[in-house]
Amino acid sequence: MAEEKQRLHQLVIKFRGLFIIAALLGGSALSFVLGMIYLPGPQQETVRVVLPSGASTRIIAARLAEADAVRSAVIFRAYVRLSGKGSNLQAGEYDLPKRANMPAVLRVLTSGEVVLHPITIPEGLTSMQIVGLLEANALLTGTVAVPPEGTLLPETYNVERGMSRAALIAKMQADQARVIATLWPNRQKDLPVKSSREALILASIVERETAVAEERPLVAAVFINRLIKGMRLQSDPTIIYGIVGGRGKLGRPIRRSEIRRRTAYNTYRIDGLPPTPIANPGRASIAAVLNPAKSKALYFVADGTGGHAFAETLEAHNKNVLRWRQIEKQNGR
Repeated sequence: MAEEKQRLHQLVIKFRGLFIIAALLGGSALSFVLGMIYLPGPQQETVRVVLPSGASTRIIAARLAEADAVRSAVIFRAYVRLSGKGSNLQAGEYDLPKRANMPAVLRVLTSGEVVLHPITIPEGLTSMQIVGLLEANALLTGTVAVPPEGTLLPETYNVERGMSRAALIAKMQADQARVIATLWPNRQKDLPVKSSREALILASIVERETAVAEERPLVAAVFINRLIKGMRLQSDPTIIYGIVGGRGKLGRPIRRSEIRRRTAYNTYRIDGLPPTPIANPGRASIAAVLNPAKSKALYFVADGTGGHAFAETLEAHNKNVLRWRQIEKQNGR
């Protein structure tokens, strides 16, 4: 404390013109400065401030004073200089606790513990749709190209203001690669998918077929069983992807002519898997494909509750389809 007081004395002498009012009022300039530094701050609630990259101490101090986070921009600048931490001030968005004094404010601004904002990427979106979400988010900066389909991990990401879209895309790609690398070695034996890429393609179909978490292993089992038997997957979402590509949504029912049309993605017309994923699957769908439920089911159809009815035989499946059509008729579809 004695050493700090001595350094404060030197600053008071150096900046005596700034504190002359305190002296004229009859008080000690040093006591005045110490009070301004160590008294609780003026803010009555947590204050959020944004420090731009490359901002000078003068600009930072002015912003803090404008936000009512420090009692004096001039004295805060002097204190930063006294502390020798001016070069440690880091750009970013910070939350300053209520009533924080200048040392506490300086600790926050040199900690690098910036405010993080959650950005949630839903499972089953295409890469084009995900890039669209990022482009619409004002927290992020820069431009980014649409990455290959299926390479992004849907998740909630905590990002700091000003993070580049390219950096976030790179993280999503790294996370997706890490998930596959972790799950692939623990896959069920004798699966008909022969590579992690094939698993990713099938996982994207599972992701688009059901939004019910507990159904994913069953849906995966149906497709695995069909591949083993050499049956076509007959997945509607693959037809849609063949029509609209990365735009994701068709916006209308699939036409019979589209079911009959042969495209690289129409699994009613092609054997095996389509050439690429049709969306970005989440961890649960990838895990479901690599360790599907123990089931002999070969068919499934909507059951009217948001889930699906599964069947092992075509006869049972046709009954489920008839039941679903009756539900649709009752609902006026």
